[in-house]
Amino acid sequence: MIVHQKKILRICALVMFVSGMVILFSTLYPIFSYEWDASQKYPSLISPLVDEETASFVFDGRDFTKLHNWFEDQKVLKEGDSEIEFFTLSIPKLKIDNAIVRIGGDELSGSLIQYPGTALPGNIGNAVIFGHSILPQYYDPKNYLSIFSLLGELSQGDLVYASLKGKIFVYEVFNSFEVRPTDLGILEQSSDGSYLSLITCTPPGHPLKPKRLIVRAKLVDIRE
Repeated sequence: MIVHQKKILRICALVMFVSGMVILFSTLYPIFSYEWDASQKYPSLISPLVDEETASFVFDGRDFTKLHNWFEDQKVLKEGDSEIEFFTLSIPKLKIDNAIVRIGGDELSGSLIQYPGTALPGNIGNAVIFGHSILPQYYDPKNYLSIFSLLGELSQGDLVYASLKGKIFVYEVFNSFEVRPTDLGILEQSSDGSYLSLITCTPPGHPLKPKRLIVRAKLVDIRE
């Protein structure tokens, strides 16, 4: 009887150990995998000013569902003063369909957010749009807490659609890079065309959010 109980305890211990390792692997592997891929795609952190640009999400005392925590020394975002309060964004490759982009604000759990003062889609300048990300295995294009988890999979030539004022503005991805949290150059405006900058924290799921991924796209078409 005692021998039988010991055998059961050993089996239970083994099952718990294996389960723990699986959970640990599924949490750490996506982060290390992203870092490996990023080291090939983005060999160094650059400045975008160089010729172009319901679990707890509180880490290190900062809540990363609040946009003002994404960049060091950044002021709290204010509501946009534009007559347009929101528009929608679609990214077919990531199965994102008509996601709401709110202009201004600080809460990333209910929408994407466009930084106030940056150009609206279709206008000359740079529409800077932020989205939250978590571990890729929990990606859901309809959940704003995970909506930009696969942003790094976008590559040159992929299309992004911004819809507002009854028009669809078609943007084509041409570049992507990573920056440090101290680099606010990504908010800079352009005068040679209409651009989108899609931004999220990387690696997705990393508790300290050490870098920011920027995906840049340029307006190539306007549809009624």
